[in-house]
Amino acid sequence: MFALFHKENIVAVTGFQPMTTLYYGRFIWVGDLVTDANHRSKGYRYSEPLLSFAHQWAKEIQYESIALSSRLQRSDAHRFYQEKMDYDKMSYVFKASLK
Repeated sequence: MFALFHKENIVAVTGFQPMTTLYYGRFIWVGDLVTDANHRSKGYRYSEPLLSFAHQWAKEIQYESIALSSRLQRSDAHRFYQEKMDYDKMSYVFKASLK
């Protein structure tokens, strides 16, 4: 888990982990990428450096790719991932409650 500070305050955090699956091979899964609500109107200047850091970290340990999921209604985030960070939309993520 890593954080981005503005002055003395945390404004964004990311959590990611190395994984290996048959489909993706060796990759980094970004489980969290969150910007403080008070700083979201600043564009992507807080989330971009954190995600770029994850990319660099993955390259240094020779992982093949990086992946994440994003809720369907987050169209601004999707635009950021696809247009700014050059991600491809590969699939939908499905979830079933076991309660």
